[in-house]
Order: sequence, then structure tokens, then C-alpha cells
Amino acid sequence: MDATCVIIVGSQWGDEGKGKVVDLLAGHFPWIARYQGGHNAGHTIVIGGQRFVLQLIPSGILRGTAKAVIGNGVVMDPQALVNEIAMLEKAGIAVQGKLFISNRAHVILPYHRMIELAAESAPGRIKIGSTSRGIGPTYEDKMGRRGLRVCDLFNHELLRTHIHNALLEKNAVAAALYGSAPLDPGRIYEDYVGLSEQIRPYITDTALLLNQAAARGEAILLEGAQGALLDIDHGTYPFVTSSSTLAGGACTGTGLAPTRIASAIGVSKAYCTRVGEGPFPTETGGEPAQEMRRRGNEFGSVTGRPRRVGWFDAPLLRYAAMLNGLSSLIVTKLDVLDTLARIPVCVGYRLDGKLIDAVPAVAADWDRLEPVYEELPGWQSSTEGMTEERQLPARARDYLKFLASQAGLEIGMISTGPERDQTITVAGSSLAQLLGPSRASTQSAKN
Repeated sequence: MDATCVIIVGSQWGDEGKGKVVDLLAGHFPWIARYQGGHNAGHTIVIGGQRFVLQLIPSGILRGTAKAVIGNGVVMDPQALVNEIAMLEKAGIAVQGKLFISNRAHVILPYHRMIELAAESAPGRIKIGSTSRGIGPTYEDKMGRRGLRVCDLFNHELLRTHIHNALLEKNAVAAALYGSAPLDPGRIYEDYVGLSEQIRPYITDTALLLNQAAARGEAILLEGAQGALLDIDHGTYPFVTSSSTLAGGACTGTGLAPTRIASAIGVSKAYCTRVGEGPFPTETGGEPAQEMRRRGNEFGSVTGRPRRVGWFDAPLLRYAAMLNGLSSLIVTKLDVLDTLARIPVCVGYRLDGKLIDAVPAVAADWDRLEPVYEELPGWQSSTEGMTEERQLPARARDYLKFLASQAGLEIGMISTGPERDQTITVAGSSLAQLLGPSRASTQSAKN
């Protein structure tokens, strides 16, 4: 009997609250697998007032029974992983026997960080807003067939040769183009030999592991980092990440076949945010932006950078729903809008004065987009911590219905706060049916 494999996808520019969603749903899935990205994106989870920020390990590991997998599509910094494991163990979270890392995942090395930081800071270069953690250059080496995989860490002669040869090129390029000081291959080799022994107990063939679990009928939840609009192919290029953030990336990033996937579920804030550079048609400023940023704590969980803030963008969500084949939508941070008297929602775009249906491919066209808004009345009362749909103010329910109609999706959950139990599961939704009757009978849509 095949498993129920479900993909959780960010349907905006990331930071939609996927960490809380995965932690919440992990109680229904014995396996949680991360399929792309690196430690440039953080998932923040709050449990009983304790805050966890996970950058590599799937947030489902915070559940006692779930097993966490880092798939082959992820690029991994061994030092960041070791630090994250230490943080969890210090907090009393068991990792040994619950964490499994693909032997085919590619490894981030110090020269990847050197190249990215230097390139991002170089005069005349387009600023992407990178975290400079080496993610992009590692994917470049992977696609250029000159990368180092996790399985290669344990062949010390190969490791020494790889680092030596790579630095002959990387040091020369960094010095010539950016004036960077050279890195020492001997020091990197010694560091990575030590790190490889620390992570050795977690390394395995995760594609085989997951497919065996699926064949036994064990359910698997697949999670990505970032969001759909940062996808390397379909996002707001060139202001995107270096991997496939869409549902399709879950198959290549884990080794699970498309025929094993039951559904894809989107996660979206009740408004929009973006970190770094790039198009943001509904971005707003002034007091509304300050209020949403303050109430939503809109600062990057990895970088601490203030997030850009804007209104809900229905055309972008329709685009994300199409690309991912979304079956249900989880709306997060509804409570952030509690104080607003009026809430604009973007329902379409004009380009050079003409209404358009498609999302532009040309980067320069984004600068000429004019959002078309409909304005809804706010509810101006607290929704924080509500766990049943009927508790929501009538105008909050109307707002959610409007978002659902604009997106062409059901809303299966609603988040009304950062804690696990501050969630509504919408009775009768396909998501409620997936989770079973116990939650659906008592709760409604949330984060």
C-alpha cells in the first residue's frame, strides 16, 4: 500500500509560516523531508513560549515520533548542521535515530561563501539580496559537475584533492575579480574531516529510505524552503533563489516519484512580505507597513533584516496555485491585520494601462505593473489565539472568503498566532479530511 505523500509549498516569496505548519502537521506524518535550499532560510516555531529557529533540519523533528530527512536536493553546510543539532540537543530534543541526511546532498565549503559575499558586494553588480551563505555558488558547482557531495566527505584523499583543486580556481578568481584574501586548503581539509565524523551517524541513502517508507504505506510530508515566487525557473528572475522551490522540486529533491504524491498544499500570509531585492507590486509603506511589521514581527529569522511589507496579492497566488497544483490553502498571520480599518487586496494588474492575466517574464515589466485593488473593511477586534472558525469576527470570515474566491482555492487552515494550538482547521475542507475527523470536528482553517 502506497503512502500519502503531501507537499507543503510557500505560495509567496517565503517566510509564510511553513515552519509552524510543518510542526503542526508533523503529528499526522511519521516522515518529514526537506527537498531544497540550504541554511539561508529559517523556519521559526514557538512551543510553549520556547522559540526554535531551524535552518536545515525539518521542523517536524520537534514532534516526538516524526523522523526528519534532509534530501539530496538540499545544499548543506556541515558546520551549520552540527550547530543546529547541538541547539536541539541542548533543548532536550532527541536527534540521533530521528535525523537522516542524504549521501547525495551537495556540500557548502568556505570558498562558496567567499565567492558569494565578494560577488554580492562587488561594484556594478545587481544586488539580489543574498544571505551570502554560499548557497548559490554551491548549486553552481553542482550543476557544473564540480561539486562535492556528502558521500565524498568520507574519502579523505578525494576530499583533500577536491579542496586543493577547487581553491586553485576559487582563490585566483576571488583575488582577480574582488581582491579577496586566499583561503588555506589545508585548514579547510582538516576542518571538514572533523565535521564529517560528527555527521557520519546521520548519513544514508534517503531516496531509498523514503521509498521504502512509502511502500510500507507510511505518510510523508515534504517541505521546501523559500516560496514559489523565488523559484529559479518560474520566480521573479533574477531576484530568485538557486533551486526549484515548487512542488515539482520535491520529487527531484528527495527521489520520490511524482506518482507517489497525493497533493500539494500552499501556505500564504493574510498579507505579503518579501526579504531582499526584487519586484513587489503590492508593497506599501507608512503607518500600515510599520503596524504589520511590528505586529507580525517581520524580521528575517536568519538575517534579522526587516521584511518588506505589502497587501495580499491574488494574481501571484493564482500563479503559484497553477504552478504547484495546490489543493488547499493555509492562511497564516490573520491576527496581524486585527487593528486595520481598511484592507486593500490586489485582484489584478495593469501593464501600460492594460489589464493582464499573466505574470510577467521580463524583469523590467514588473516596474511598470500597476496593482488593481479592492478594499475590504477590517474587523478591528482580536482574532489572536482563536481555534474555531465560528469565533472569528464576521468581517474576518468575509475577508478569508474573498481571498479564497480570488485564489480559486479552499482555505483549509488559518493561523491566529505563533503557538501550535493557535490554529483553526476548517471543517469539511480537504485538509481537514486529510488530518482526520478528530481535528476537523473541533477546529477550522489556520497557519
